[in-house]
Amino acid sequence: IPHALSHASTCTCTCTYNPPTPTPYATMSTSTPHVTGRRESDEPLKHGINDGSGTTCQALTESNVDNDGKSVKRDESLTEILISKGLQEVNLISAIVSLGEATTHIAVILQNYVDHSYAGTQNSSGDDQLHLDIDCDNAVFGAIREAGVFAVAASEETPEETNVRPSSSKDNDDNDDGPWYSVGFDPLDGSSIIDANFSVGSIFGIWPGKGLMGVTGREQVASVVSLYGPRTTLIIALPSKSRGGKGDITFEVTLVKDRSHWEVSREDVKLQPSKKVFAPGNLRATNDNSKYDALVKHWISERYTLRYTGGMVPDVYHMFAKSGGVFSNVSSDKAKAKLRLLYEVAAMGLLVECAGGTTTHEFEDVSVLDVVVDDLDKRLGVCFGSKEEVEKYKKFMFSK
Repeated sequence: IPHALSHASTCTCTCTYNPPTPTPYATMSTSTPHVTGRRESDEPLKHGINDGSGTTCQALTESNVDNDGKSVKRDESLTEILISKGLQEVNLISAIVSLGEATTHIAVILQNYVDHSYAGTQNSSGDDQLHLDIDCDNAVFGAIREAGVFAVAASEETPEETNVRPSSSKDNDDNDDGPWYSVGFDPLDGSSIIDANFSVGSIFGIWPGKGLMGVTGREQVASVVSLYGPRTTLIIALPSKSRGGKGDITFEVTLVKDRSHWEVSREDVKLQPSKKVFAPGNLRATNDNSKYDALVKHWISERYTLRYTGGMVPDVYHMFAKSGGVFSNVSSDKAKAKLRLLYEVAAMGLLVECAGGTTTHEFEDVSVLDVVVDDLDKRLGVCFGSKEEVEKYKKFMFSK
C-alpha cells in the first residue's frame, strides 16, 4: 500500500494491511440503533481509516472510508449544491469537491485518533508537529492529487510549492487540459487545543493558475473552511467572478447521513454591520501594545460577549454562526504575528468579505485580500468582522 508523506518523502516501512470483508448493513444487528460518531461493536470497518496508533506511516488507505461507494454519492451531493449556487466551471467544482473529500477523511482521522504524540519535527513557525498534523496534511494531498485539477499546493506543514499535477499531464505544456488551480492550506488549524477536544478546522484558498508566489487573496476563485466538532461542516466563499457575475456568496454545508451526503445548512451567510461579540487573539500583546490594550478594555467596558477558544477557525466561524462580531489577532514587539497569509488569512478573509464583512491588516488600513504573498511563510496580524466593528478597531489601532 503506498503512503504519501509530507515533504515528498517516501515511506520505507514494511507494514501491510488486509482488511476483512465489511459487514453489509442488511446483516447488521438491529438490536441497538446506530449512533453516528460512536463505533458500535458490529459497525462496518468502513467507518474508520486510522488505527489510532499515532504512527506517521498509516497502513490504511483513504478509500477505506467508504468501501460501499458512498463517496460517489457524497461527491454528487456537493457537486449539485455548487451548481445550484451558480458555479459552472467544471474543474473548479472538482477542486472544491476534492476539499470536501479531504474534510471527510480528516473527520474520520480525528474521530479515531487517540495518540496525540509529537512527530519530532517542526513546521515553518517552529511549532512542534503532531503525527496528527502530518496525517491530516497527507489526507489533503491525497485528495487534491486525485482530483487532477490542481497544479501546485503548499501547506503549513509542507511550506513549499509542490507539484501535484497528474503524472499524465505535461509539466511544461501550458496548452494542456485546464484550467488549473493552486491551493494554499492549513490542514489542521487548532492542533494546539485539540487535546481539550475543542473544535478545530482546516483552511483552504484556491487560486487560478500554476503557482502561489506573488498572488493576492483578491485573486482567489474560492475559499473553503472546514469545522470539526459535534458536526462536520464546510463554509464556502464564491466571489462574484466565479458565479458569472451573480454576486459574492458565502454558504455552509453539513456532512450528514453517516458521512454519505452534504446538505446545505446555511443558504447565505451574512455578517450584520455590528454585533457585540469579540474574539481577541494574541492577548499577550496587550502587555506592550497600548492601543490593543485600550481596544480590549473598550470591548469589555461595553459589555461585549467574549467568544474565544484559541483556534482561528472556531473563533471566526462563530461570527458566521451568529451573523456578526469581531475577531482580532494583533502583534507587538514581544508577541510576534503568527497567522500565515497564504495558509490561513487570505482564505478566511475571502469568506468574511463575501459574507458582507470587512478585513484589515493590523497596522495598515488595507484589506488582507490586497496583501501580496511575497513569501510563502508571510505572517501578519489581522482584524475580521462586521463592518462597524472593524471600523471601531481602526479608530483605536490607527490613531496617532
